[in-house]
Amino acid sequence: MTLTDGEIVLRPIKMRDQRVWREVNRRNRDWLRPWEATVPPPAPGGPMAQRPTYRQMVRHLRAEANAGRMLPFAIEYEGRLVGQLTVAGITWGSMCSGHVGYWVDQSVAGRGVMPTAVALAVDHCFRTVGLHRIEVCIRPENGPSRRVVEKLGFRSEGLRPRYLHIDGAWRDHLIFALTAEEVPEGMLRRWRRSRPMTSKGPGPTGEIK
Repeated sequence: MTLTDGEIVLRPIKMRDQRVWREVNRRNRDWLRPWEATVPPPAPGGPMAQRPTYRQMVRHLRAEANAGRMLPFAIEYEGRLVGQLTVAGITWGSMCSGHVGYWVDQSVAGRGVMPTAVALAVDHCFRTVGLHRIEVCIRPENGPSRRVVEKLGFRSEGLRPRYLHIDGAWRDHLIFALTAEEVPEGMLRRWRRSRPMTSKGPGPTGEIK
């Protein structure tokens, strides 16, 4: 399943992406490190957790996707891999909710790639998957990520103290959310309508392939 809008593409992440994924991740180490999830220290006497390899990460993402708990995507722009977006923590029953996490190559930041990618993913979650609510959790200091949800019109729901282990410590996070009723016209359509006329990219014509 592939989601597209012009030259921005969301597609399943693959084992064969390893070389390019590693290169992009390595080149953006300083840009990404302050916002990346880390593993907290083990309890006394407990085993030390290791950061997964790329292949272990992809196997885990696939297993969670097959179980209906996750939607993992690679982000492409102008035909090359530039980041990753994952809808995780998918809960069904009376909640029908998930949360979105993402990162992007600094070289394409500011071009509308990430807001468009998030809009594509949210529309897919609401219109195809059947979720009702999407959250994005962001450190207060992460200005670029906050601008993404602000551009898209996510609603602020306040602060969760020491919510996630990020960059080696438990960090506060701001919570932003949307429900399906808040974007009846679709998030991609709303995002395209709100962008300046000088923005690069097509009109509100996102496709699912």
